[in-house]
Amino acid sequence: MTDTSLPPSPRRNVLAPILRMVGVVPFLVFALLFLIGPTLYIVLGAFQRTGGGWTLENIVALNTPSVRNAYWVSIKISFISALLGCLIGFAMSAGAVLGGLPKWVRSPLLTFSGVASNFAGVPLAFAFLATIGPAGLITMWLRQDLGINLRAYGFNLLSTPGLIITYLFFQIPLMILIITPALDGLRREWREAAMVLGATGWQYWRMVALPILFPSLLGCLALLFANAFGAVATAIALTGSSLNIAPILLYAQIRGDVLGNPHLGYALATGMIAITAVANTVYIVLRARSERWLR
Repeated sequence: MTDTSLPPSPRRNVLAPILRMVGVVPFLVFALLFLIGPTLYIVLGAFQRTGGGWTLENIVALNTPSVRNAYWVSIKISFISALLGCLIGFAMSAGAVLGGLPKWVRSPLLTFSGVASNFAGVPLAFAFLATIGPAGLITMWLRQDLGINLRAYGFNLLSTPGLIITYLFFQIPLMILIITPALDGLRREWREAAMVLGATGWQYWRMVALPILFPSLLGCLALLFANAFGAVATAIALTGSSLNIAPILLYAQIRGDVLGNPHLGYALATGMIAITAVANTVYIVLRARSERWLR
């Protein structure tokens, strides 16, 4: 029996790749208009004067004491919140995945983490101010009913520790979402083999599990650092101008008042872009390395 089907036409073969790309066009347009375009505009603006022309003055101005201090405080806040988020999130995820908790705990935990990891900006700042702020619900309850004055113990939400605590609300859930698949990748056979060879639970974690998870943990730390370092709206809405950190200094320069220098703001933003790009690159490299073991 002869095959009467016609061979595909050359025109159809040429159009097939183009048609497959149609579905990607909206994403490419969105990325170009709202990510690539604004980023290029900011980077180019960092090398321009207000009246026009190219200059390196804005980049040189980043070496002033106030700017260096703002970057240092931002790096410190981002690193501490990322480190605490990694430790707490890893412990919670390990308890849900490997700790023998009931299976129904995992699904609500991941659902809440998916929501909380994206809850930032003005709503998050308002939620913390209304809860543990100077006149927050819990603050007033502790003061009036229990006689505990948080201010007397040195706690102030509108400070560096307060900002770190606020950042943990989205740092911990993000860590849970990222590290859970890595914990799922730990094979049961590895633990059983370690136990057969006489290893204790601590020895298994120290000599088998943690070395395998170490690239993932470092990658998560880098990603959480970048996530906190770029959290502009939360810092501004929570502390206003009371903290000298890079996002607040950036906002002060580009908001358009007489003391602002938009192009210095662009230079500040360019520095933040460079730092977050390095952190994200570290995360991508370490994540790819860890996936070799967890496939």
